[in-house]
Amino acid sequence: MKKENRAVIGVDLGGTKIATGMLDQDGGLLARSQKATAGLQSSKEVISTIVDTIEEVRGQHEIAGVGVASPGMVDSKNGVILNGVNLPDWDGISLQSELEKRLGISVRLINDANAAAWGEYVYGAGRGSQSMVYVTLSTGIGSGLVLDGRLFLGTSSFAGELGHTVIDPGGALCGCGQRGCWETYASGTAIARIANEAIAESAAASQMTTLAAAEGVPVSAKHVFQAAGMGDELANATLEQVIHYTGLGLANIIHSFNPDCIVIGGGVSRAGAAFFEPLLKKTEELVMEPYRGTCKIKPAELKDDVGIIGAAALFVDHQ
Repeated sequence: MKKENRAVIGVDLGGTKIATGMLDQDGGLLARSQKATAGLQSSKEVISTIVDTIEEVRGQHEIAGVGVASPGMVDSKNGVILNGVNLPDWDGISLQSELEKRLGISVRLINDANAAAWGEYVYGAGRGSQSMVYVTLSTGIGSGLVLDGRLFLGTSSFAGELGHTVIDPGGALCGCGQRGCWETYASGTAIARIANEAIAESAAASQMTTLAAAEGVPVSAKHVFQAAGMGDELANATLEQVIHYTGLGLANIIHSFNPDCIVIGGGVSRAGAAFFEPLLKKTEELVMEPYRGTCKIKPAELKDDVGIIGAAALFVDHQ
C-alpha cells in the first residue's frame, strides 16, 4: 500500500496527559485516545502508556508513521528527550528507538512548538504559505519555523526559541536566567505581571481587580482582556503596552525571516479583534517600509489538537 493512502498517528505528550490521534492523509481525525500521566512512576510506565494509546487508535489500520510531540528540549535528529517536563525519570530517554522497537513503525520525535508549527503549515492557518513562523502566546512564548516549505530545526534541533530573544537587556528577569526576553513582555504571564504592577502603582480602582476578586484568584491575562472590553483605563493601558512589545517581537521575526505568514496560537491569541487589530497595526508601524504588506498575521486554526495533528503531519505527503 502506498504511503499516501496510509493513516498517520500523532502523539501529544504533556505533563498532565498523553493525547493520541490517528489521521488520514487529508488531516481528518479517525480515532482519538487520551490518558492521564498522573500516577505514572517511571519512564517505563510513561512509554507503556504511550504505546497503549497508539495501539488503541491504530486498530487494524496500516500506519505510515508515528509522530511524537514533546515539551522541553528534544534532539529530533537522534530521537532523544533531553529534558523532561513534569514527567518521571524523563531525561535522556531514547524515545524514538524505544517506540520503534515496540511498535514496528517508523517514529519521529519533535518539540511540541515545532509540531504545532508544522500542523498549522500543513492543515491550518499557514496552508499555502511558502515560509511561515508559528508563535504561541500562552504561559510563555513558544515558536517554530517553516522556511521555504521545510521545518527548520537547526543544528541541535533547538531552532525557533524566539521567546528568548532579548528586546530589553535591562528588563524583567526571565525564567531562563536572562533579562528582557520577549516572553517577559508578551506572554500571558507577562500580561498578568504588567497589569499587577500597574494596579500597584495606580491610586484608581480597576475592573481587573474586581473581576479577579469575584473569582477569588489573582489578576490574570483573562481579567485584563475582560476589563479592557468594559472600558477600564488601566486595563487598556496595560494592553497597549503588551501590544507594543508583541508587535516589536513580530517585527523582529519579519526582519529576520521574511515570512509570508505568521500564525499566532495560545490562549492570548483567542482574545479576538480587540487584540489582533491593534497588533497588526502596531507591527506594520514597526517594520521597515520594504517589509510592509509582505506578511499576513493570522490566528491559529487547529486549537487543542494542534500537537496531535502536527506530529502526525510529519508523515503526510502534503505537496
